[in-house]
Amino acid sequence: MAEGSSSHYQVLRIPVTATEKEIKVAYRKAARKAHPDHGGDPAMFRLVTLAYETLIDPKRRADYDRSYASGASGRGPSRPGDYGGPRAPGAATATGVKRPNAPRNTAGDPPLYVPSFDDPHEVPLLSKDEAGMQVHGMPRKRGIFGAEARIQREMRTVQLISRQILPAIPAARLINGLRSPSDNSHIDHAVLSGYRLALIGSMLLPKGAYAWDGASLRHGGRSVAPPQLGLIVRHMQDIFPELNVTGWVVLHSPDGNLHEPVIDQYGRGQSAHEAVQVVNGAGLARGLKQFLSSGPAPNTVVVPVLARLLRGMH
Repeated sequence: MAEGSSSHYQVLRIPVTATEKEIKVAYRKAARKAHPDHGGDPAMFRLVTLAYETLIDPKRRADYDRSYASGASGRGPSRPGDYGGPRAPGAATATGVKRPNAPRNTAGDPPLYVPSFDDPHEVPLLSKDEAGMQVHGMPRKRGIFGAEARIQREMRTVQLISRQILPAIPAARLINGLRSPSDNSHIDHAVLSGYRLALIGSMLLPKGAYAWDGASLRHGGRSVAPPQLGLIVRHMQDIFPELNVTGWVVLHSPDGNLHEPVIDQYGRGQSAHEAVQVVNGAGLARGLKQFLSSGPAPNTVVVPVLARLLRGMH
């Protein structure tokens, strides 16, 4: 059956009697297979996400099943769960022929909210004003030792993202001061845009040349321990299987030069979308903008994800 005419149940390959656990398991499997960052089809990924968001919510699932039980699709006799909504851009038609995707990147477009705040059947998880804010929270003092230096470097990161990333991607949302799902420690910053999430730590280091091999950061013959984001990235990926989650550590120089320190990256055994990347300010601005803007639907604010992130703020 063509993707565009498949029901939500068929998209996830589950029976109409599937339990919540079965829906989650099927969704994780389908999302990994369909995700564009893993070689999947963006149109199919949107169908998978829509199917999950509908079926995992008891009220939306009941409304979905009931609409087709009453023949609301207008396609004659129907089966519970048949999908009669609009096809995603680029999805296959009934003849199996795909419509061409629009080549234009939407990262610079005004934000679209999923679900829409105009949908009378949705109970908003956030106010529209709160969801419309691009920056949530600010670095604040915690603990006793090194608090001022930590706030200084975190504020540099906030300013860098606010000036160079957020204006270019209006749907991007910067959240400062999250709790780690791994050990309840802090995540300095998170940036959400569409279905991509970047977790960002920061360091303030002397100018010079540093070598990063994917595990350790070396300078002048000694090892410098960067923030340990790898485990946190993996845990956040488990919490949000619909997202592509990456980790970034930005190194700031004392004089504010975005091109310092110089970082030589070598011997990395992980693929680019899995590795925790260590970069200077210029590298973060360039790499983060490319990562967020090249994802599926970068002009989308996924409200349930944003709401969960905001609940995790310290």
